[in-house]
Amino acid sequence: QVQLVESGGGLVQAGGSLRLSCAASGRTFSRYAMGWFRQAPGKEREFVATISWSGAITYYADSVQGRFTISRDNAKNTVYLQMNSLQPVDTAVYYCAASGGFSEPIVVSTMSRGKCDYWGQGTQVTVSS
Repeated sequence: QVQLVESGGGLVQAGGSLRLSCAASGRTFSRYAMGWFRQAPGKEREFVATISWSGAITYYADSVQGRFTISRDNAKNTVYLQMNSLQPVDTAVYYCAASGGFSEPIVVSTMSRGKCDYWGQGTQVTVSS
């Protein structure tokens, strides 16, 4: 089992920044690819970004490319999502996810389609106009 706890959400004005954190426990963090997803009210959960267990591969949704950055610190068992130039359309509950596997490219690709082994409880991000 892997337990994931998100933090760092809150209320920010349009154009502002937030950094989300996701602390993992339970299994060897460095063996899991990590990802961020979000779900806005009345919408389905959507992919935001993933990062492989080595950190060598990152992948972003087109809607956040160039504004958001995913990173990880394996020594701290934590993955981050730096969000810049936030807009009201970014308002959502943000979820952290983890997946294991043998091939970093395959796991990252699979996660981007929403197929993840573990999920956190989410943290609310609200962007005001």
